Amino acid sequence: MKRAFIIILDGCGVGELPDAGDYGDRGSNTLGNLSRAVPGGLALPNLGALGLGNIIDIQGVPPQASALGFWGKMAEQSAGKDSTSGHWELAGLVTVKPFPTYPQGFPRGVLDAFRKAIGRGILGNKAASGTEIIAELGDEHVATGRPIVYTSADSVFQIACHQETVALEQLYDWCRKARGILAGEHAVGRVIARPFIGVSGNYQRVGGNRKDFSLTPPKPTLLDGIKESGRQVVGVGKICDLYAGRGLTECLHSDDNRDGMAKFLGAVPKLESGLLMMNLVEFDMTWGHRNDVPGFHSGLREFDAWLPELMSAMAEGDILFMTADHGNDPTTPSTDHSREYVPLLAWGPGLGPGTDLGTRSSMADLAATAAEAWGIKGLENGNSFWKEIRSV
Repeated sequence: MKRAFIIILDGCGVGELPDAGDYGDRGSNTLGNLSRAVPGGLALPNLGALGLGNIIDIQGVPPQASALGFWGKMAEQSAGKDSTSGHWELAGLVTVKPFPTYPQGFPRGVLDAFRKAIGRGILGNKAASGTEIIAELGDEHVATGRPIVYTSADSVFQIACHQETVALEQLYDWCRKARGILAGEHAVGRVIARPFIGVSGNYQRVGGNRKDFSLTPPKPTLLDGIKESGRQVVGVGKICDLYAGRGLTECLHSDDNRDGMAKFLGAVPKLESGLLMMNLVEFDMTWGHRNDVPGFHSGLREFDAWLPELMSAMAEGDILFMTADHGNDPTTPSTDHSREYVPLLAWGPGLGPGTDLGTRSSMADLAATAAEAWGIKGLENGNSFWKEIRSV
């Protein structure tokens, strides 16, 4: 394998894990339930040809007897259902202890330290929907300049500010200060800058200026191994944020899925040897968290229509992997992430037809596969399926 392309369809799970009930996610099945909520099912012919419909029952995406790609699904071995733990596990690092969550808000000590660091008070401090809390507290924020602090069911400390009230760089600086405070027992997975615009009664979040400040992976990941081997590691979207820049040789910011796909495609001819990795955040941020079934389907259709352009740009020796980091079922009452299996699709010029890779015990199997293909040592987790792919 000369070049690997990994695309994470953020939140596109394929059915509840055995312990989903422990997370309040029994019955979650992002792609399966979505397909049953859309009249006529999902229209995804290119993903279907690669074997997506062979993984689970997806209305509109029938199983393929001679799928072009390899297919399967992977369990999350890490504790939790956060984007950070999901991405780390995809790169070979399993999180044993879950990141802390704060459904009742953050403790006084954390907030006192944050207020002192930024020199002003705060608003909020509760678990809430991002769109709802800016509607509730946006006017007071604009009048006082106090940032809106909130969380969710995930391990996040989110700071929302109007871009005309608090400059973006100021918001990012406050996030860096919060990241320094949130350590030890309060080491949340991510501190997230949530800028918004608009006027009273019509505030809107600016997804392109969102920025995640994740914990730094505590141990080397696949990305470190690839970089140390002298190969390129290019991240598109929030990849750089989720790994805190560790193991990356280049980071390409994207505003949304469409921008991310354009930048990913533009990076393909510049990648001589190594990994090009992208997170498509809108499935999670824009549609999953807002229970937007039509939007979710439209996003999948746009990605499916774009896929052949990427495949035609690939060369012999390249492999494309497509997966997710967790679920985010837009058909359930919850607007949070869901504890699900993630899909696994693999394809490369000259590799097909594919076969069933089965149910993998860990998302780290993807990292182990790439590591074996490149002769990279040192990953502690995952079982490679490289021989299954290369033997065909």
